[in-house]
Amino acid sequence: MTIPRTAPSTNGPVRYAVVGLGQISQQAFLPAIARTGNSVLAALVTGTPQKAQELAAEYGVPAYSYEDYPALLASGDVDAVYVATPVFRHREFAEPALEAGIHVLVEKPMETSVEDCRAMIDAAARGGARLMVAYRLHHEPGTLELITRVRDEALVGEPRLFTAVFAQDIDEANHRGHSGFWGGPIPDMGSYPLNAVRNLFAAEPVEVHAMGVRTPGRGFDFDDTVAVTLRFPGERLAQFTISYATEATEQFTVVGTGGALAARPCFGFGPEVGISYTVTRDGRTETRTHDPVEQFAGQTDYFSACILTGAVPEADGEEGLLDIRVHEAVLASLETGRPVRLEPADRAVRPSADQVRTLPPVTEPDDELVAQLPQNG
Repeated sequence: MTIPRTAPSTNGPVRYAVVGLGQISQQAFLPAIARTGNSVLAALVTGTPQKAQELAAEYGVPAYSYEDYPALLASGDVDAVYVATPVFRHREFAEPALEAGIHVLVEKPMETSVEDCRAMIDAAARGGARLMVAYRLHHEPGTLELITRVRDEALVGEPRLFTAVFAQDIDEANHRGHSGFWGGPIPDMGSYPLNAVRNLFAAEPVEVHAMGVRTPGRGFDFDDTVAVTLRFPGERLAQFTISYATEATEQFTVVGTGGALAARPCFGFGPEVGISYTVTRDGRTETRTHDPVEQFAGQTDYFSACILTGAVPEADGEEGLLDIRVHEAVLASLETGRPVRLEPADRAVRPSADQVRTLPPVTEPDDELVAQLPQNG
């Protein structure tokens, strides 16, 4: 495939195509990109003609069908793509773009297997393109403050225990409700506490054990509620429970040798969502609340800056792969009922304070999503 004829100038803007126009694209990414100063929307890619017609008119950019995607990649009209299709199609659209030298921001979870993640990483190397997984919280000020201060043992001493609950009530008719394990709560919502604890502990788990249930009266084709226990080096433990079938909630705690913290909200986004946490040490409690920021614009601004400067993004393909190997182990544990050992792994790069972006949040669209069944009924 031909490498694009043009590249973004060192001042930008980086021209993005959005591949997959489901809820996350319509609700968050498309409205947010205008908040950046270095990124512009250049094209849309969808398999739904109604989305192509209505959203192309709304945003004033051309729309391509999935069949015409190769022509878009060869056109020279885009520098990067944001891939927000169902997870099992991420590699399908990321790999040819990367091989063509077009940069890729891919939604999490990265793919449905370690093998597919490695293929995407290899494609980026062949094409000389940047690959980043869309961990939007890696640029949110409250989250980065928590990660860096816990990692430096400045909040709770040495972190020893992590617990989390992340739940919502998903409509079974939405594609997430009937796409099996890889469309279910562990890869979808479990990515948040998993990624959080990996970076709070600055370590990779060595053992995974999972237990799942199916809520009576619900019609999912997978375990809709799953509890996961992770063993980390140094005999540290993490536990999180994820559900598609309960009242919405999100929270996590970290307990260490010198204190404890509780974060809530901690995983969500929106114009009213500011990350907040409370630290307790020696019987004294302190609460820290951050103002809401535009998380989708923040991650895009960061990725575009990496593209324009030639920097390697922190949340690269390896970061995505390290989450997927745990998701694979969760699936194996659910199938066998036994713990799954993981090979020891290390990651030299972790989120850092210089990744913070504090762009003001946009108002989410009031209109109904175009040709899209919302996930929360």
